[in-house]
Amino acid sequence: MADQLIHLDKEELRSLIAEVLDVDVDEVTDDAHFVDDLDVDSLMALEITVRLEKAYGVKMEEREMATLRTMDSTYALLTDKLGQPR
Repeated sequence: MADQLIHLDKEELRSLIAEVLDVDVDEVTDDAHFVDDLDVDSLMALEITVRLEKAYGVKMEEREMATLRTMDSTYALLTDKLGQPR
């Protein structure tokens, strides 16, 4: 895995989240709150986490999962975990 460079594209991330939530990609704005605006429940949040881990080859700690509140916070966490500039 260390030899592979995974590129994080914000629009691909947005599409992945929209697919999991079964919503239009336009609804997943940078600051749309997953719970308040997109009605994400704990099962959906877990599904998002699992899909992110598989797609980007990262492991999310429980405390990190709690920070996944918006598209921007998710993108920020992934860029940090992947060691990429924002």
